[in-house]
Amino acid sequence: MSGRIRLSPAGWIGAALTALFVGAALLSLVWLPHDVGVLDISARNLPPSPAHPLGTDHYGRDMLSMLMAGARTSIAVALLAVGIGLGLGVPLGLLAAARRGSWLDEVVMRGNDLIFAFPSLVIAILITAVFGPSAVNAILAIGIFNIPVFARVARGGALPIWTLDYIMAARVAGKGRALISFQHLLPNITSLLIVQATIQFSLGILAEAALSYVGLGAQPPTASWGRMLADAQTMIYTEPQLAIMPGLAIVAMVLGLNLLGDALRDALDPRLRRMGV
Repeated sequence: MSGRIRLSPAGWIGAALTALFVGAALLSLVWLPHDVGVLDISARNLPPSPAHPLGTDHYGRDMLSMLMAGARTSIAVALLAVGIGLGLGVPLGLLAAARRGSWLDEVVMRGNDLIFAFPSLVIAILITAVFGPSAVNAILAIGIFNIPVFARVARGGALPIWTLDYIMAARVAGKGRALISFQHLLPNITSLLIVQATIQFSLGILAEAALSYVGLGAQPPTASWGRMLADAQTMIYTEPQLAIMPGLAIVAMVLGLNLLGDALRDALDPRLRRMGV
């Protein structure tokens, strides 16, 4: 069987949309058409033109530059939050699976339930009340919420593998539970983690936009899609494009990641491959 991952047409559309926004975010690190930190009231609400392909907002800022910089913020926040979830959740899930049925397994799983009881927005409010609103606190809030998600995925994927013969052979050979988890179990659940990371990445984009919209995420002058929506809500009837463009960017980015995640799930799941899905 070929080792190449074959994506469906929808998967390629998702990959293209994701690559478009990731490319725009990376490009914004080194170049933007206009400085998003410069306000020019005399150029406010200009229509699309060669100088401003998507026009300007009510502060005279170039909308294309704002969307590119906003992609950078959203992707950075979501990526770091997923990293927190992977870095802490996966070891906890593997540990719980290795000690299944023990008090340690029970503590990890009940801790996950406790975190699930508080949505990321509530966690963000609690963190903000102590440390103040910022993109860093948004990362912490979304990342904390990702920990139990990856812990459950890692534990659920690892549990059936512990009963296989080659795991028993590794234990007879004297390997400890921790070594077996990271040497044998982790490679076998990598595909599950990749798919879940894609899904959590898209949810992180939405969460960052929501937190910025209510003022708990990235703060001015940092560009953010959620902040752009919040700034445009009072002009939705007079200048609707100011809300439509960041809204479409959020929808397209999340849609692309979801399509890519579904395609990766279908391509990486051996059962679906055998069924010809």
